[in-house]
Amino acid sequence: MFYLKEVRMVLSEAGRRESGDGLKDFIHGIEENGIKCRVNEIPEADCIVSEGTLWITDIAEAAEILVTRGCAALAYLHNNNRQENFAICQYACESLSEETDAVYLDRVYRRCKGLPWDILRTAHCLVRETTVADVEAFYRIYSEPSITEYMDRLYENPEEERAYAQDYIDQVYCFYNFGIWTVVERESGEVIGRAGICYREGYETPELGFVIGVPWQGRGYATEVCQGILEYAREELGMTEILAFVQPGNLASIHVCDKLGMENLGRVELQGQEYIVRVWNADL
Repeated sequence: MFYLKEVRMVLSEAGRRESGDGLKDFIHGIEENGIKCRVNEIPEADCIVSEGTLWITDIAEAAEILVTRGCAALAYLHNNNRQENFAICQYACESLSEETDAVYLDRVYRRCKGLPWDILRTAHCLVRETTVADVEAFYRIYSEPSITEYMDRLYENPEEERAYAQDYIDQVYCFYNFGIWTVVERESGEVIGRAGICYREGYETPELGFVIGVPWQGRGYATEVCQGILEYAREELGMTEILAFVQPGNLASIHVCDKLGMENLGRVELQGQEYIVRVWNADL
């Protein structure tokens, strides 16, 4: 589902020349996804913020007006505007072509508006970025003793957990464009767990983490979601190796690692806790 409904473009003559024939393909690709596109819309100083609208401009003055007014704006950089200051824009692109597709533009719009990215869909689940509103569901999931037996608990104070979630959204998602995400059951729309990729202190290779709430266990969701994440890591993030750290007693997670084809690297002790280390290799 696209949150983005319309793209409005404010381009200089130089910008139109730089984009060349690729501009037509760019517009066609956007409109094929049901997103309207208008070229050379001029933003007035009192322009109204339109829900679902992303502005694209190669003019720094226009970008300043748009972002100051609360509009979502993407800077278009090319050979003729490199000296202009587009620091006010969160995102910039260097081409207007089929490569700058609707999915990318939708993600730019969402980031500008503080909306979660949809990461991937499996047969039964949606994996998306976490929102602060998900915290309530996390407390229900983590209230089961079997969940916290092998992982850290949430903060006792929900307000601290919400603040942590917001910091994670602002600092991790915006910096890495990946992290630990929320898992939603597609049929019911319920938040059923968390899964994703992160970095463990002391390790340069990223780590796979996952948890599925007790009511949804035994349906193959963990394996399904983790397979999707590993494929996403290979195809979208260019990752070739991912680790998993599993406590020896966590037989369910060990079983998932087996089904994912993760090889055994042995055992390590971290902060007084023993872990089995598994590795996934994209080339195998």
